[in-house]
Order: sequence, then structure tokens, then C-alpha cells
Amino acid sequence: MLKRDIRAEKNALRQQMKDFRRGMPSLVKEKKDAAIRRGVQMLRQYQTCDTLLTFVSSPIEVDTKALIEEALQSGKKVAVPYCIDGTRRMDFYYIRSLADLAPRTFGVLEPVAERCEKLTDAQNSVCIVPGLAFDRHGFRLGYGKGYYDRFLSGYTGFKIGIVYEGCLRQRLPHGYYDVPVDLLVTEKRRKKPLLLPAKRKKRNEADSAASKTRL
Repeated sequence: MLKRDIRAEKNALRQQMKDFRRGMPSLVKEKKDAAIRRGVQMLRQYQTCDTLLTFVSSPIEVDTKALIEEALQSGKKVAVPYCIDGTRRMDFYYIRSLADLAPRTFGVLEPVAERCEKLTDAQNSVCIVPGLAFDRHGFRLGYGKGYYDRFLSGYTGFKIGIVYEGCLRQRLPHGYYDVPVDLLVTEKRRKKPLLLPAKRKKRNEADSAASKTRL
């Protein structure tokens, strides 16, 4: 029996998703981005959070720059990733405007650490999670560097995956320790991911334990 080459499958899908996004007409992309932004802003978790953790979008990603500006205007704190040199880890830094950003790791806009404050408490925050693709269980296909995988493994807040409808897949390859998002937002809908059987059992056990504690 031939063994699947998961790495090759992921790389092929990454290229497919990049090609799909690059082929999207600019006006179509702008409309989809605006619809996704409105979908996020309508969420109770977004409306009640104090701090928004979000990536700063590149040209082929769902736009987050307008979301950042509108969050700041509404009085929310906004923190964005800063990749730590020599590692595959990142910290988040508060920004006051897009002027606090400069091109850095892989050419991505990151906060200028010397003039921004590092996030040390993520309480009452939500995190906007990037992905080239997501599946119906909330698992993501990233760029393969592992920065967000490491961050999400220790993040306990509400996680929102933003993605174009055309980049949703039934099932993506993922590892045991990969962390799914809590909600998916596309230009057409807001969708709660389906729990995998093992995770559903674990969630039910946790709910049962909590119920017994209250009795």
C-alpha cells in the first residue's frame, strides 16, 4: 500500500489556494473582504471583546487593514504579530495605527517593536486566524512555517478563521496537536466547525464534569 505524501499534498493545495486568490478580480475581492469584515463585526464575541488580535493581511489574504482601523476607531485595543528572530514563535504588540507597522519577516508588515507595547495579557480578546484554506472542522492550512500553530496551542480566547468560500474544504490533513478555530467567517456565512468524534467526546466529558461540579 502506497504511503500518502502529506507534505506534497499540502504544498500542492497551498499553490492551488494562492492561484485562486491571485486570479480573483480586485473588485470581487474588495466585495468579499467587506462582507467578511461585516460578518466578523456582527459577532457577539467581537463586539464584547476589549482586544483584537489579528494578522496584518498581505495582498492575497482576506483584508484585515480596514478591520484594524475600524476596531481602533471603536475604542478596541489591537495587537498584531511580531516574529521572534531565530525561532518559529511570535509575540503580539499593540499598535495605535497602521503607521506603527513596517515590512519585516517574509516582507510581512509587523509592529515596530521599539515604539509598540508588547501584549502580556490576552484576557477578553478574540483572535483573527489566517489560513490559505480551512476545513469543516475548523482546521487550517497555513503557509507551513508553524508560527500560528505554536501560538494557538497556548491561546485560550475565541478564535475566528476568516476565509473565502472558495477556499473551504471538506477535510484538510492535520496533526493531533493542531488547534481548530471556534468559528469560520466567509463572505457568505458564519459557520461553527463540526467537532471531530474524539474532540466531541472530550467536550462532552468536560461538560459533564462541569455539570457535576455545579450540583
